[in-house]
Amino acid sequence: MSVIRVEDAEGVTHELEPVEGWRLMEILRDYGMGMEGTCGGAVACASCHIVLDPEWADKVAPPRDDEIDKLDELPFLHETSRLSCQIIWSDELDGLKLTLVKEPT
Repeated sequence: MSVIRVEDAEGVTHELEPVEGWRLMEILRDYGMGMEGTCGGAVACASCHIVLDPEWADKVAPPRDDEIDKLDELPFLHETSRLSCQIIWSDELDGLKLTLVKEPT
């Protein structure tokens, strides 16, 4: 069984069992992790912004230009920020660690 380790906005870590071929956004949404995924993966909203653990940033396929452009529109960004709708789950990502973004207040 593969697992994704997700730190929520309150700092609590959850272990989720992913589905092969699903977008991370879909997995996070279906587990009730507070993921909106408003545009459904069309790279139109950035509501699925996550931060990959630095040790995983280079193990995930790099972002395309449209994802980079959408991330650049965010008011805050982290070095390993990604849109979870653009990462497709495969078993090679077993153990992936990420953090759900909490907007600064």
